[in-house]
Amino acid sequence: MAFRLGTSLDGELDRARVRAAVASAHAGWDIRIADTVADNASSGLFVASERAVSLEAVEPADVTMTLRVNGHEVSRGSGSACLGDPLTALEWLARTAAEFGDPLRAGELVLSGALGPMVVVQPGDEVKVEISGLGAVGASFGTGDA
Repeated sequence: MAFRLGTSLDGELDRARVRAAVASAHAGWDIRIADTVADNASSGLFVASERAVSLEAVEPADVTMTLRVNGHEVSRGSGSACLGDPLTALEWLARTAAEFGDPLRAGELVLSGALGPMVVVQPGDEVKVEISGLGAVGASFGTGDA
């Protein structure tokens, strides 16, 4: 689950302010170098839906996630698996980033953290993730053959 920020998160932060800063929620993730380090380098790419959903339409703690590889379900989870609520993870990150002098800024796409167990993919795999209320994203992993 990813959150697009509508306003920057600096100064005094609480759950209400963090929630109000979220312009939209998305299925997928966006990985940069800082994300890669924080996420133990678990991914070398990103996939994010273009579909933007307001928090008035979806409650992050209540979403369910299903991950399929080649049509077979390989992982299942929920928003509550992410520190009880993905907004808790966003609030923690916002506070920590601000403490280090680099607050989260409007327009950034911020990852909540995993909603379920991660899986290994292989060349040739087709992966699809569906998050209730947000939609689905997918990726195909090439075989490396030219």
